[in-house]
Amino acid sequence: MKVLLLRFGELYLKGNNRNVFENTLIQNIKTMLKDEQFTFSKTFGRYVISNYDENRQDEIIEKLKKVFGLYSLSPAIEVDAQLDKIKEVVSQIKIGRQSFKVFVKRADKTFPLSSMELARGLGELLLNQNVGSSVDLYNPQKEIYVDIRLNHKAYIFDEVIKCQGGLPLGTAGNGLLLLSGGIDSPVAGYLMAKRGMRLEALHFHSYPYTSTQAKDKVIKLAQLLCNYVGEIKLHIVSFTKVQEEIHKRCKSEYMITIMRRIMMRVAEKICIANNLGAIITGESLGQVASQTMQSMTVTGSVVDNLPIFRPCIAMDKEEIIAISKNINTYETSILPFEDCCTVFLPKNPVIKPTIRQAESEESYLNINSLVDECITTEEVVLINKN
Repeated sequence: MKVLLLRFGELYLKGNNRNVFENTLIQNIKTMLKDEQFTFSKTFGRYVISNYDENRQDEIIEKLKKVFGLYSLSPAIEVDAQLDKIKEVVSQIKIGRQSFKVFVKRADKTFPLSSMELARGLGELLLNQNVGSSVDLYNPQKEIYVDIRLNHKAYIFDEVIKCQGGLPLGTAGNGLLLLSGGIDSPVAGYLMAKRGMRLEALHFHSYPYTSTQAKDKVIKLAQLLCNYVGEIKLHIVSFTKVQEEIHKRCKSEYMITIMRRIMMRVAEKICIANNLGAIITGESLGQVASQTMQSMTVTGSVVDNLPIFRPCIAMDKEEIIAISKNINTYETSILPFEDCCTVFLPKNPVIKPTIRQAESEESYLNINSLVDECITTEEVVLINKN
């Protein structure tokens, strides 16, 4: 019987909490495949998808590859764990004149042969049936796997497809992603989701200084993230009044610092109102003036009750771009529609601000009023993948 054999990664480390993580992962798998017909079963250390439409195998694999918590999968043949049945399947594998190696994993220790004995016997069988083939234990051209599980079934396959890894979505609480139109913030959201965190998102727009196309771009980025994280509640607030007031009343070099401090205050209020446990940003240390150690200290100091997660903090731009291309957000992120962070951009922003100076500049503003006014403009859009 043709099946898909699924493997998970870090869940085996979870001890007494393992059932919570496994149950969440199983539910996420079923949700991802909700439009497919299939049978789901589990044996210790593996999940098995069977009775699916074989014509849709590629589409099903693509969906499963996006499930956080799955480490890898393999299209496999399932047979009873009996030597003659295993040999029957292995004998049909075409090696040609390639070098090969047989890997055997024997979780079921009641199987009469050891892993090495079975691998040796299957290798001899393949050598006899494939003229010109050879065994290479170190750098084989083809790899054949036999996985004997505790359910007394054997799974034979020759392909291991890498999945997302990480932790099941929903096992690490809920966070609010500050989603701009750039490259970094979608990557930050993806990375936190990979650690099990469900996402909502917050976008600041500055119409008419920024276009409606910039807003549409952010909605598209959220849709692309939905391929991995499911539905996203996107909070959109107007930042126009805030930026106009900062431009009018504060020193130009402190504009970005004050702007980001107000963003953090707005984000914290939205988190509290929506029972979200963290703020997530795409900041990378030293990438721009607002992302120096001093700048992040000053902007983060206004958040009293929540952690600020910066999963891109130690990455260089090329690493971030590589992930954005892998999750298919890059081409949308580089569309030439400016976000609010480019409005009234000072020529020489301060790179080593101090909390004392930032508070001095903020004394010229009615901070609480500006924050509250931002929140009154909030528009909530439920985003799903296309």
